[in-house]
Amino acid sequence: MDDLESLSLLTDPVRRSAYQAVAAAGAEPVGRDEVAAALGVGRTLAAFHLDKLVDAGLLEASYARRSGRSGPGAGRPAKLYRRSGVERAVSVPPRAYRSAAELLAEAVERAGADETLYEVARAHGRSASGADLVGEIVARGYEPVVEGDTIRLRNCPFHVLAEGFPPLVCGMNLALLSGLLEEVPGWQARLAPAPGQCCVVLSKNNSDGL
Repeated sequence: MDDLESLSLLTDPVRRSAYQAVAAAGAEPVGRDEVAAALGVGRTLAAFHLDKLVDAGLLEASYARRSGRSGPGAGRPAKLYRRSGVERAVSVPPRAYRSAAELLAEAVERAGADETLYEVARAHGRSASGADLVGEIVARGYEPVVEGDTIRLRNCPFHVLAEGFPPLVCGMNLALLSGLLEEVPGWQARLAPAPGQCCVVLSKNNSDGL
C-alpha cells in the first residue's frame, strides 16, 4: 500500500480517532478495549478500524498479557497497538524536501559549518520565545509530555534527518529549543537521547537526575 492509499484511510472519522487515541499513548501500547472506551464505540468496531490501520502500516500490533501472568490459566494474550515508526507523506505535485535537507546537511558537515547552523537555529527559536511554551512546542510537532518540572518530547520532527546526521541535527535541535527557552525563566534544554523520543529534554532543574 502506497502513502496515498494509507493516508486516505484516515478520512474515516472513527478510524482517524482510533489512530489519534493510539498515538496519544506514545510508546505505551494500548488494547482494543481502551480504544473502544476512548471512542465510545463497541470493541468489535474499534478492532476493525485498528486492524485496518495496521494493514496500512500506520500502526504496529503486538501481543502481551496485560496482567503480567504467564503459564496455564493466564488467558490469551491481548492484541496491542502502537503508532508505527514508518513515515507517510503525500505531496501534490511531487516535492523532494527531504532530499534537499539531506544534501544541505551533508554540505554543512563537509564545510564544518555546524556552529553557523546552531546560531541560525537558536535565533529561529529565540524569535518565538516567551510565547506559550507548550503550545509552541506542540505547533512544531514535538508532542510534549509534561512531568512536573520536566517536559519530554515524544516525537522528533527531524527524525529521518537525525538518523542520517545525528550529531549535526541533534545539535541543531538543541540550539533551536534553547533559543525557544531564552525568554522562559528557569527552563533549560539539554541532550538526553532515549529510544522512541526526541534527543532533547526540557527541564527547570538540571539536577533532576535524568
